[in-house]
Amino acid sequence: MSILVTKLTEAQKYAMSIRPKVGGFPVLAEVLRQAGVIINRWTLPSCQAVYQMQGGSVLQQGTPIVSGVHEIPVFQRENLIKALRKDQNGGSTFPEFLKETWEAGVIGYDVDLIGRKVIYYGVNGENYTEEYPEVHL
Repeated sequence: MSILVTKLTEAQKYAMSIRPKVGGFPVLAEVLRQAGVIINRWTLPSCQAVYQMQGGSVLQQGTPIVSGVHEIPVFQRENLIKALRKDQNGGSTFPEFLKETWEAGVIGYDVDLIGRKVIYYGVNGENYTEEYPEVHL
């Protein structure tokens, strides 16, 4: 295992061990930022995550939400915000959040760990940006 892969996986394990059920994303993001992650780019529905880090990049392949041929859902900002609030309030697991985000028409999102914001993208150029609060570990 490479140094970057080890650094990322250890940071993820640590973040999950200290992450509160409600409002846990900023904690996860801060742990990843301190581990050297600059940008985390997710592609849906494949659940592929690219972590751009100081010193290189790491790919992490999750379990795809769908397989085969599917029509891409229409981007629905209101449904995306509902999925975000549900997750922020501890009402969904991460796989459930990804599924609901996909169903709201999101084909990917970028987490800017330096600027503390997430930009969600639809297939036709739609986007929604949400900032998250700074946390101190």
